[in-house]
Amino acid sequence: MTPHMAERRPTMMDPPVESLLERVDSKFTLVTLAAMRGRQINSYFNQLGEGLGTIVPPQVTSVSRKPLSIALEEVAAAKITYHRPTDEERAGEAAEGEEQ
Repeated sequence: MTPHMAERRPTMMDPPVESLLERVDSKFTLVTLAAMRGRQINSYFNQLGEGLGTIVPPQVTSVSRKPLSIALEEVAAAKITYHRPTDEERAGEAAEGEEQ
């Protein structure tokens, strides 16, 4: 190993958190996105024997059986993304809620 190369320490996290944070704007967004997708994947696995469902199956091939790990792999592979609503979109949703 050459002295100018940074040594990468092994971690239990794969994909590494640093690479995941490059795909989102904050740690909070990463946690929220992975949790939401992990619940969807868990629901998908639970309804497998019941016929066609509305939940999207995992978008990556994974050796993991844990929904959250699969969700993080999807984030790392840019298979899932997020959309942060603008102020105008939030105002429109609030107005629609008041009309009902």
